[in-house]
Amino acid sequence: MCWNTSSAFTPVGIILRGTATRRVVRTLGDSAHLLMKEWPSDDGEEYVAAVKACVDAITGKISPDQFREILLLAANEAGIAALTVVYHGLEQGQSNQPSQVPN
Repeated sequence: MCWNTSSAFTPVGIILRGTATRRVVRTLGDSAHLLMKEWPSDDGEEYVAAVKACVDAITGKISPDQFREILLLAANEAGIAALTVVYHGLEQGQSNQPSQVPN
């Protein structure tokens, strides 16, 4: 698997240390950098699972989507806000626009 391509990885917006540090994680390489260099703590069970899962996804042992779910669990454990954009209608040829949620 090429770990620096975004085609198989659904992007996740990450907000570290309040609103001062924001990242959009688009690839497994972005994820590895985030986990190893910017993650606020390295002692949580979900964090350790995310590091292992990232390696597993890079080596093709698990899918990027499986890793993404584990990354979101680690973010929750660390109190990190994680945002995703879900596109609807792509399989039916509709536009590539996020769905609007009424206020």
